[in-house]
Amino acid sequence: MSNNRSGVFFGGLMLGATIGALTGLLIAPRTGRETRKLLKKSADAIPELAEDLSTSVQIQADRLSNNALKNWDETLDRLKEAIAAGIDATQRESQVLKREADPEDSDPLPQPLERS
Repeated sequence: MSNNRSGVFFGGLMLGATIGALTGLLIAPRTGRETRKLLKKSADAIPELAEDLSTSVQIQADRLSNNALKNWDETLDRLKEAIAAGIDATQRESQVLKREADPEDSDPLPQPLERS
């Protein structure tokens, strides 16, 4: 989750810096020609800035996706183990109940059942 927050923070930082730079250029005590030159340079830098921001967001999304897949795989493994343990316990309990119902026909120790 911290990766997602850092991506949002970085995006906000870049947006704030861009707005601050444009505001500073418009308020600065320069001639119109100088201000237009600076605005043109800033406008020329926007595609590069957008590309950097896009790359950063993509990296954050990839990290988040990888973390989600890893967590899903771990959860799925734990769930499979829990189901297997539940099946084993159910089979053992079933054998115990069968022995109690018919003590003459049962073995003294429960036999483990094979899983396919």
